[in-house]
Amino acid sequence: MGLLSRLGRSLMDGMVDSMMQRMLTEPYPENVFAMVPILNKVHVMNVVETGMRAAQGKPLSRPLGSPIVLSDWNKILINPVHLCRMPTPDDVTIDTSVVIGPRARRPLKLDIPILITGMSYGGALSLQVKLALARGASMAGTAANTGEAPLLPEERQEARWLIGQYNRGGWLNEDDDLAQLDAIEIQLGQGAQAAAPQTTPEWMIGPDYREAYRLRPGQDARIRTRLPGVDSPRDFIRLVERLRKTHGVPVGLKICATHHLERELDIALQAGIDYFVVDGAEGGTHGGPTILQDDVGLPTLHALARTVRYIEEAGMKDDVSIIAAGGLVSPGHFLKALALGADAVYIGTIALLATLHTQMTKALVFEPAPQVALYTGRYGEDFDIEEGARDLANFLRSCVREMELATYSLGKTAFSQLDRSDLCTVDADLAQLCRIDYANFPPDRQPAWLQDGREPAQDGRQAPANGRADGRHRARSAAHADGRTRRESPSPQPDSAR
Repeated sequence: MGLLSRLGRSLMDGMVDSMMQRMLTEPYPENVFAMVPILNKVHVMNVVETGMRAAQGKPLSRPLGSPIVLSDWNKILINPVHLCRMPTPDDVTIDTSVVIGPRARRPLKLDIPILITGMSYGGALSLQVKLALARGASMAGTAANTGEAPLLPEERQEARWLIGQYNRGGWLNEDDDLAQLDAIEIQLGQGAQAAAPQTTPEWMIGPDYREAYRLRPGQDARIRTRLPGVDSPRDFIRLVERLRKTHGVPVGLKICATHHLERELDIALQAGIDYFVVDGAEGGTHGGPTILQDDVGLPTLHALARTVRYIEEAGMKDDVSIIAAGGLVSPGHFLKALALGADAVYIGTIALLATLHTQMTKALVFEPAPQVALYTGRYGEDFDIEEGARDLANFLRSCVREMELATYSLGKTAFSQLDRSDLCTVDADLAQLCRIDYANFPPDRQPAWLQDGREPAQDGRQAPANGRADGRHRARSAAHADGRTRRESPSPQPDSAR
């Protein structure tokens, strides 16, 4: 061992010994270890964000959404078959296609049910990244989305299928632009920001951004809480009717998933929407106040289950397509969402990460990865469109292939055949919410308190739904919803007693 090495070890040993001596002997108010319980109590993210607020004195703008994930997809499991229903022969091709808005004059027909969600040019992403998303989506056989932005000729050229957002900024609300779209998505809100107003200050707006958005010199880009001209439910109904009649493509609605979901859906169905985007609280955004990301809206899983239930009970499931969005990141998430009743899924954050792939190293380790993707990012000019498009297409193909393999194991031949009988859960609350089997009991012996939405009381009797004496809860089992019947047994007998 050389002299420098021995000297280094001696210095390090002394420093560690001194630190340990202090931590093990000094009282808490003087002990550096006091920061450990403080961080455990407050959480390191809150400490950092507190510092940002103290320094800036304005709302924070956290990129890519909330770190809080309340949709417990991992507790929902896929049910393979072997003999009770035979697996699909491996020489059979799985049908991965989807139709959005089947009753529209020109339904949107896609090769795969994984769509790229709305992410705007300028307000969020650079033009290069938008073009990569559109090109990659086209390569994989799916649709891109304009986000709350104008129609870009370059994006329209790259996208084989393009969904445009009729937005609260008013930038894609003219019929000449809408006529170039494959679907129109009325954007009243999103999971990570609800319907809160947003402003991009003029100093962040470059000449290309200003020209695309048709902004005057010195003018901010503003997204308001309401759509221009829509100040009542009746105004919204008239808008949907006009857009459907004028353009013939599917007209959808996107909102932040809310506890008022069924009331919102009632108005949307009256209006005649062709599809509904339920965007859960886990949804991403280019940047937004933390209170909107962490504390506003319903989790995606809960909102999806309630949306499917309401549209089914309204008798509209075959007419109105459902797109699930918000925090869906893996093939398992996508497949489970389809089985729960979604016709397709939107992905944003994970699509962006796939598109950036190794190009995020152009910013790392001294800058965060979004600096490569954002319009205001320092490394946006270094982004390679072709490489990003290829990486996104590969990601989508990989996900679809994994979903196909799971579909073979279910004995199904199309993603559209997936249903709630293909799922079970280890959580009783999720079984009731999603109307899927509880894994503690066999399929034909699910307890009655799960099937009719009632909890077992302490004395073994069934309590009214939600503790209410009127028992008006209308929960139904997956088998009942599919038109099948089951033998109900509140207390299943062991195998030996059958």
